[in-house]
Amino acid sequence: MRLNRRHFLAACLGTAAAHPVVAGGLRASAAEADSFPWRAFGDLLRSRYRDLRRHFVFDYYPWYAADPFRHWTQWHRSPPTDLVANAMPLLGAYDSRSQTVIERHARWIAESGVGVINISWWGQGSFSDRAVPLIMDVMAYHDIHVTFHLEPYSADRVSRFPDDVLYLLRQYGDKRRWDGFFLDERADGSQGPVFKLFRTTLPRQIENCRGALEAVPDYVPDGVWRREADRLRTAVRDNFDHVTLLSDTWDAGRVEAAGLDGISVYDPVEEPNRWLDHALVASRAGVVYSFPVNPGLDEIERRVVEPGSCYSPRPFLPRGDALVWSLAEDREAARGRADQRTTETLQANLLLQTHPWLGNVHRGFFLVHITSFNEWHEGHQYEPMKDYATLSPAERAVGYHNPADGAYRLRHLADLLGRL
Repeated sequence: MRLNRRHFLAACLGTAAAHPVVAGGLRASAAEADSFPWRAFGDLLRSRYRDLRRHFVFDYYPWYAADPFRHWTQWHRSPPTDLVANAMPLLGAYDSRSQTVIERHARWIAESGVGVINISWWGQGSFSDRAVPLIMDVMAYHDIHVTFHLEPYSADRVSRFPDDVLYLLRQYGDKRRWDGFFLDERADGSQGPVFKLFRTTLPRQIENCRGALEAVPDYVPDGVWRREADRLRTAVRDNFDHVTLLSDTWDAGRVEAAGLDGISVYDPVEEPNRWLDHALVASRAGVVYSFPVNPGLDEIERRVVEPGSCYSPRPFLPRGDALVWSLAEDREAARGRADQRTTETLQANLLLQTHPWLGNVHRGFFLVHITSFNEWHEGHQYEPMKDYATLSPAERAVGYHNPADGAYRLRHLADLLGRL
């Protein structure tokens, strides 16, 4: 029988005690969320994997600086009061290279039940690369492992990425005696590194907001990605059971054509009730999949837009009634919607990554990326914010969206993971 959505849902509904699917897809009501069999999923996963914490991964961004300010200043912001964020962090406009900051991050991450961070990496010698040694020292002390998300750091990245991956393995794995480098363990006990690749399987052209086709400047043919991925695998085949290369795309067919191993999209815009379709396509294509646990989107709006630009601000997600951020009740409504999105996206991952009809189980793969720990300008961070009552008058004048309880997102995520 051909694997399709209709047959899959029918089977799930017939075995709801093990894999609950609610009517209309994967969206759960509050009552259904309370009845979700968290412990059963936890027991199932612990029967397959030795350390469940190592299968939950925070996307982590070490691109902030405070002397002088870096990244906080994007889009005409003026730190330390006015930041490129819709909420003021509990730690303020911090520096990613500060040991005090990293220690606080590590404690929060460890307390949440997450055991891996995925560092946004911008090439050898970059600001993010120079931040890695201290981050790894601190994370290792808190028993948190580290892997890397290779960003679009150069025009010739595709030809450089095998050597850059070898650099990461050598510099932050072998030279440190693998004290904190993340090696993914499959259900059969095999191990190997996992790397996410951003902007890989891109279209050759896109249609802009005026209906005109324009070339995508960093487009690379799938065959070139396949050649370079094969070169990397040849270089490491005697050292690991497997290397898993995940592409930030929904197009599983392109991922397979490019010689990559799976899809792992960080963008929280796609509704989780559509993920089943992506899991089915990925399973048919023979690639793995990891969907983003996320609280939605609260992206900063740019203050200056160039004439003729196609830029338009993205709406708050999850969608609902319009929010007036100066009203306490609306800030709390946003909290409820964000908590619901975290619950839905985690449940969807548990269901889709463990169902025996889908491909991840056959490959022994289970890995959940959480978007994100601290990408503040897109507003999907789980890192604690200031409580609204603690904002200074100047910070309130900026119009931040801070709720009454600034740590609610991380606390809710920790509560859900603790149910497993």
